[in-house]
Amino acid sequence: MRASEHPPLLIGTRGSKLALVQANHVKDLLTGMGVRTELNIIKTSGDTFVDRPLYQVTGMGMGVGAFVREIDDRMLAGEIDIGVHSMKDVPTERPPELTIAAVLKRDSPYDFLLTRDGTALKDLPEGAVIGTTSLRRSSQLLRFRNDLNIKDLRGNIDTRIRKLKEGQYDGILLAEAGLERMKWDLPGERLNPDDFVPSANQGTVVIITKKGSEAERAVRALDDANTRLETKIERTIIGILGGGCLVPVGAFARAEGDRIHVCAEVLSVDGKRHVKIDEFINPAEYENEAMRIGNELKQKGGGALVDEAVKTFAAKRGKNG
Repeated sequence: MRASEHPPLLIGTRGSKLALVQANHVKDLLTGMGVRTELNIIKTSGDTFVDRPLYQVTGMGMGVGAFVREIDDRMLAGEIDIGVHSMKDVPTERPPELTIAAVLKRDSPYDFLLTRDGTALKDLPEGAVIGTTSLRRSSQLLRFRNDLNIKDLRGNIDTRIRKLKEGQYDGILLAEAGLERMKWDLPGERLNPDDFVPSANQGTVVIITKKGSEAERAVRALDDANTRLETKIERTIIGILGGGCLVPVGAFARAEGDRIHVCAEVLSVDGKRHVKIDEFINPAEYENEAMRIGNELKQKGGGALVDEAVKTFAAKRGKNG
């Protein structure tokens, strides 16, 4: 069989606009390398429960990796060859048969505040309503301005922006990378990463395949070494801290010359307390250094904050049935 006669590799993706933009970007990159692919749109359970706060969905066993696990299952069943995800959605514990075959060059890792008229965070009126599904962003917002009214914000990116325009919120927090990928130029501001340390792997798209597969060999060329290194450091730190999406944790690594700048923090749910480490490390020792930073955060009070956040989530889940 000639190469041109090989069946196309099937790319599994969610059907949201942003997920499709990311999957089509990977498809275009592979097409440029002479690799034939087709998209296979998969509706996940995480897409179904878009009207509920994230902690309630997590309580149903669908929150942590909700948009990833079912695509993994399709791959393990042989129905698709490639999974394309925002890497921050991919759990640190993975099926042993699957591999992170490629980490694409990172887009913006920063948070972005969208407002109807471009008002900066510091200039919003007292008691302004800010929408976010992220406990990290919620805690960081309250630390920055404890007068803000933080409300859950569910739905795809179109729905969230519509709710802002309708006046349900004075501002909403999103990942800047998503706006860039959608090619949307909307009013607002990029938030300072010193005050709003990003989520681990934010702004990064990852390609999952079966280990040793034709698909893995095909996509390896798309891997960006610096981004893979940065994301490994961030994932190691949050893996040591634990708690998943139930905990307000930020972890951000960036290669700068011959060093890597690492900033990581754990916050209380109300934003009044936090533990933070901000330093440069040697890339040659990145694994040991990332483990050290994660353990230091834990020992300096981050572990207690993680436990506290998990208990707060459990209480909310019980209250909401």
